[in-house]
Amino acid sequence: MKCDKKDLLLYAVTDRNWLHGETLYEQVEKALKGGATFVQLREKQLDQEHFLEEAKEIKKLCKQYHVPFVINDNVEIAVLMDADGVHVGQSDMEAGNVRKMLGDDKIIGVSAQTVEQAVLAQQRGADYLGVGAVFPTGSKDDADDVSYETLKAICEAVQIPVIAIGGISKNNVMELAGSGICGIAVISAVFAQSDIEHAASELKILTEKMVNND
Repeated sequence: MKCDKKDLLLYAVTDRNWLHGETLYEQVEKALKGGATFVQLREKQLDQEHFLEEAKEIKKLCKQYHVPFVINDNVEIAVLMDADGVHVGQSDMEAGNVRKMLGDDKIIGVSAQTVEQAVLAQQRGADYLGVGAVFPTGSKDDADDVSYETLKAICEAVQIPVIAIGGISKNNVMELAGSGICGIAVISAVFAQSDIEHAASELKILTEKMVNND
């Protein structure tokens, strides 16, 4: 399964910091109902066994909604439970090595902050790029800021789809119009909201508008 550009429109990244008594499964389902087009399971707290269990459940859920499902960083889990793919950072593993482990039909996303990193990731077989942080963010300590100019330059330098990540919300998403991205990756803008389904729905409409304004 390879990803289509339109699958990357509203890319939801999970975070269990905002569960408030719900399960991650329930929250992901709300995001999918609201129109999330792609799900990345980002898990820093569970041990391998529970992570695998959770990943299998959420993969089934994504399948029901015909939405691609990838694992953040953990290539081993992605292989074990046959995820649609994996998303890796620059420091995690070269895309070429990930491709060898996953096989040709899986989706590989790579984080990039510079044109050089983006071109290299494309050469090594990445299917899409996550570029950011485009706005200040509290979710990842090591995320370097990426300017609008750099984001645009990356989109122009590669043929593969590019999504923006980092601090994106309904209040600033329109500022990314004209950059060449095909979608946005969000965490708190969906999962930290009291009405996840509505937040996803609202953000999807705005993102479609932003992408079409390009």
